[in-house]
Amino acid sequence: MKLSLKGRALKYLAAREHSRLELQRKLAPHAESAEQVDAALDELEARGFLSAERFAESMVHRKAARFGAARIQAELTQHRLPSDIAQAVVRSLRDTELARAHALWVRRYGEVAQVPQERAKQMRFLTARGFSSDVVRRVTRGEGGCEGDGEELDTGPDDASSDGSL
Repeated sequence: MKLSLKGRALKYLAAREHSRLELQRKLAPHAESAEQVDAALDELEARGFLSAERFAESMVHRKAARFGAARIQAELTQHRLPSDIAQAVVRSLRDTELARAHALWVRRYGEVAQVPQERAKQMRFLTARGFSSDVVRRVTRGEGGCEGDGEELDTGPDDASSDGSL
């Protein structure tokens, strides 16, 4: 039995949230025309089955522990989400970027590098994951740990770590 376009779209959406662009790509080979795909997606949006907000939140939930705000923003841009939705999500990510980068760094490395080559390697890793340069510098110096995680890191002078921004 051949699934209708709406049926296929609902099958995809049942597995995880998709952007409109993703569904257009996945449904296009099964449609006679682009207008058919657009009509099906319009109906799904009107009924609340397809939502850009839910897709953005879902993507952040799936990727926030592994990637920085810049990387997630780039992925959201690739999905052509409305800019206000993407910007709101990225704003919320920036508030937790230091803690998320630190958690990833602890899982991957766990200790402050003693030699410049190792520190550079750690910095490249976090930068490639989309964390800001300020956050990368702070994390690789050992800053950013939570009070309750039980690990003591050599953070250097404490006066530079509390800047009060965001």
